Amino acid sequence: MAVASERSAAVEMPRSSLLLALLRTARPKQWVKNLLVVAAPGAAGVLLEPGAIWRTAVAFVALCLAASGTYFLNDALDVEADRAHPTKRNRPVASGLVSVGLAKTMAVVLLVAGIGVAAPVNGGQLAAVVGGYAALTVSYSLWLKHEPVLDLGAVAAGFVLRAVAGGIATNVAISNWFLIVAGAASLFIVAGKRYAELVELGDDSGSHRATLDEYTTGFLGFVRSVSASVTITAYCLWAFEEAARVGDVVWFRASIIPFVLVMLRYAYIVESGGGGAPEDVVFEDRVVQILGVLWLVTFALGVIS
Repeated sequence: MAVASERSAAVEMPRSSLLLALLRTARPKQWVKNLLVVAAPGAAGVLLEPGAIWRTAVAFVALCLAASGTYFLNDALDVEADRAHPTKRNRPVASGLVSVGLAKTMAVVLLVAGIGVAAPVNGGQLAAVVGGYAALTVSYSLWLKHEPVLDLGAVAAGFVLRAVAGGIATNVAISNWFLIVAGAASLFIVAGKRYAELVELGDDSGSHRATLDEYTTGFLGFVRSVSASVTITAYCLWAFEEAARVGDVVWFRASIIPFVLVMLRYAYIVESGGGGAPEDVVFEDRVVQILGVLWLVTFALGVIS
């Protein structure tokens, strides 16, 4: 009966309202994460080449479609848990604006569309990466998110695959340092997000996300410390190596300063009770934005020097 009533509500809703609800469920704000596709071609200095920028754009669109498909699936599977969450209960599926059945249909359509969009690029290699991302995120929705530690690794791996997609799309060789920085930084952000959720929800955290009952703030703090240390060390070693390779005197080394400060600022935000939605930190924290621009400028000057 509940499913039927949700379906009826979705049908009776004005088309414009339903489209807006579907767009909200697709989470456009989350698409900023897919900008990681520019990392590999940007670091290689090929991003602005006509062919490379087009293929990078295709990778971005493909991952946005696949990621949105995952959000629809997650919301359909987590509808009851979301209704118990102070803010997620307002999501279209949890509030009944989008039926569970429609959400699952949209999930399949968007996941397939993401792989299809990527298919023409680089002989299907990009489609394989996007397909791997889709398989990982679906596995996460169905199983991995219920397993402590594995859920952290799965989300972090999703970030790494985004970065790998940019390299595959543009035929850029991906260095070991790049993978280490991407993987460790992703784990740092995911652990911060879980910490923020645990603190925000308190004793009710397990009803929203089962693994939160298994974690402690001390353990998540340990994961953040280890991953931050690995990220900063690997980035410093990479920056010194690149500076020596291209004969850069200043810029790659200078990029270390804003990079480290961004990490520390994010850690400060998490400890202050934020970080539950990392994309909000990017859009709303002015200090992170300024440091991000400084890092981007110094990094870009290092690449073109």
